[in-house]
Amino acid sequence: MAAPTAAPGGSGSGCAEAAVRAAASPTEGQVGLGRPRDAQPHAMLLAAYASLAALLAAALGLELFSRRTPGPATNPAFARFQHRFLRAYLPALAADWLQGPYLYKLYHHYRFVEGQIAILYVCGFASAVLLGPPAALLVDRLGRRASCVLFSLSCAACCLTKLSRDYLVLAAGRVLGGLATALLFSAFEAWYVHEHVERHDFPAEWLAGTFARAAFWNNVLAVGAGVVATALAEWLGLGPVAPFMAAIPLLALAAVLVLKDWEENRGPPRALAKTCGDGLRCLLADGRVLLLGTVQALFESVVYIFIFLWTPVLDPHGPPLGIVFSSFMAASMLGSVLQRVAVSARYRLQPVHLLALAVLLAFLSLFMLTFSTGPGQESPAESFLAFLLLELACGLYFPSMGFLRRKVIPEKERAGVLHWFRVPLNLLACLGLLLLHGSDHRSGTRSIFALCAALMLLALLAVGRLFTVGRHDPELRLPPSQGPPESPEL
Repeated sequence: MAAPTAAPGGSGSGCAEAAVRAAASPTEGQVGLGRPRDAQPHAMLLAAYASLAALLAAALGLELFSRRTPGPATNPAFARFQHRFLRAYLPALAADWLQGPYLYKLYHHYRFVEGQIAILYVCGFASAVLLGPPAALLVDRLGRRASCVLFSLSCAACCLTKLSRDYLVLAAGRVLGGLATALLFSAFEAWYVHEHVERHDFPAEWLAGTFARAAFWNNVLAVGAGVVATALAEWLGLGPVAPFMAAIPLLALAAVLVLKDWEENRGPPRALAKTCGDGLRCLLADGRVLLLGTVQALFESVVYIFIFLWTPVLDPHGPPLGIVFSSFMAASMLGSVLQRVAVSARYRLQPVHLLALAVLLAFLSLFMLTFSTGPGQESPAESFLAFLLLELACGLYFPSMGFLRRKVIPEKERAGVLHWFRVPLNLLACLGLLLLHGSDHRSGTRSIFALCAALMLLALLAVGRLFTVGRHDPELRLPPSQGPPESPEL
């Protein structure tokens, strides 16, 4: 998703028009991220567009195949309520995705070197650890509707910081981005669940349908965001700051629709210390929870490092970054559709098996990258293929991990447990970027991918242990009389 990629780097002009013109400077097209462009950029250009078309066709074709069986008749009142939620939620997601493709490019355009950019990303990861639990409590106390509006305001402020070239302003924007991400993935869902169950008294089983629909459109928006970002930044020549400015009207639209259509609701008051303490006790008391946390920390920290590295690896070879981003999202979309088909009543593959497959594919991807990014031996086509394989693995991983987390983590301790999951996750990502900051770029990138491959191998061992522990555990398996698991948490 775009949110983890958010990091600050901007200009002190205070004038959007001037910043957009500056971002379109021709010098950025003549050199990549500090190195000469590939002599044959057309090959990467063609590869980006061809892979986007092929992956999107495969994902949509498989999606249509998986929906051949007609669903149950829709309740009209429920359909209206679901539409009211999605028409405010989807613009917020679209605005978040628009900030992903050109973030690193923008910082480099402002002439920050890779080490400085790495520190900005570290600021974001650190803010995610520090602001996550307080943001969850803020949502309950301030109100979920008000928190959704606060998301739009904080995310718009984060986008506006991209007009500044001042390093501290950009760092502050990164912190705002961390707060916005925490609100996006807590306030909207919490509001919907409360309204669905408490106010409208719809069956809890219908929640999965809404989140499945949101997940599908989220994938579509992610693919579309890359294309729109490329159109603004490259085709129209507005430069890498343009997608961030384009996100602001979408955030305003989301806030207006929330204020117009939604009622306020609040959660019960919770103490931060008690939430974290209960989560830690649950984590230490159940070996399955500890193993899941280990897999999540190892796998997702590698994904965060990938979010930072893909631009400096590919950009010198000339592909349009937004189209590359869309290709990544199409590969992830294909993986999520494959996961849903695999766990369907027809095939009945277990989520723990798909989790192991996702980790294995990610390891193979990173193993490829340790060779394709070698100093003086760069192979951009192989690196691009490896990145697509990693995104396919992500599409398999997230719904499988979501199913297993819901099965083994009690609802009342989930917020605290997930916070403890994120602590080593973000610390590992920060450590990886700090190591890159202190090394030579060319050899450092290859070394970081080798380290990531080692982390993924450890994750594979943890999944194997989880499989052994839960081989006869019904909680880790699909229910015998039901179809696929509930949709992943969004």
